Amino acid sequence: MQVLLRRSEFRQDIHCSVCGQGFRLYWESSSPAERSTTRSMVLGDLRDHHSPEQGGDTTAAAHPFDLFRLPGWTGSPRFTRTAMLASPARIPSEISKVVMISRQAKQR
Repeated sequence: MQVLLRRSEFRQDIHCSVCGQGFRLYWESSSPAERSTTRSMVLGDLRDHHSPEQGGDTTAAAHPFDLFRLPGWTGSPRFTRTAMLASPARIPSEISKVVMISRQAKQR
């Protein structure tokens, strides 16, 4: 499960353990156990934003400013949970829609 995060100064659902930046979380519907597991993963990913491999910045500037998703997804977007639970995908067709037009004889 992925979570959409947004920096927030007012309502904060989670805080980075390194810089203290607060974030709003936007969850897919899930069980409390799944949310707990995902929350731990999100905290780890927020911590990783400050790693030496990511530049070692210990300020809130290490996090994306705009909306972002965690934990990261490296696969095809069409295989995400949301995409799989969405309505069935339409199979592209090379055949155009055919509209039948008929004329009725005028009755007098």
